[in-house]
Amino acid sequence: MTELHPTQDPNTQPPTPAAHDGEPPRWAPYYGISFGRAVARFFTKYATFSGRASRSEFWWAYLLNVVVSFVLLGVILALRWSTIEYDTVDFGDGNVYQVAQAPAPWFWILFLLPTLWWLATIVPTLALGWRRLHDANLAGALWIIALFVGIVGIVFGLLPSNPEGARFDRPEEAR
Repeated sequence: MTELHPTQDPNTQPPTPAAHDGEPPRWAPYYGISFGRAVARFFTKYATFSGRASRSEFWWAYLLNVVVSFVLLGVILALRWSTIEYDTVDFGDGNVYQVAQAPAPWFWILFLLPTLWWLATIVPTLALGWRRLHDANLAGALWIIALFVGIVGIVFGLLPSNPEGARFDRPEEAR
């Protein structure tokens, strides 16, 4: 008999085995996971494409990616706008123009931060989406569609768990 995780509703979620500490094993989905644990699982299962991921695992990681991306871009744009300097240019046609100076070198260094974040999270994001589809009992390769059509990723993330998705579990690959 499979022991249910304490936060799991047996009427809406498929059974998940619980480890000795009450947390499901890494290969199993973690229903009702908290933000901190979801982020930890997101990075510890960096390139794990087998197994399943619950909706809460998916959406907490999605929230992390959105917030970090917006904060990085917001800081960069705010710094650029607050430090912008203009040169006055007269082309001799009777009009005087103000032209923004090129950004300082630190701007380009800061501009690399969102790119580095994207590079650091692209593989775990792909793996998480892949596992999320497994939890809905769909082939993980369908996640490739979400790379080209963004709304599809949101729809896939909203799909309910399907107990038949357990066929994608790989308990023997746990450690």
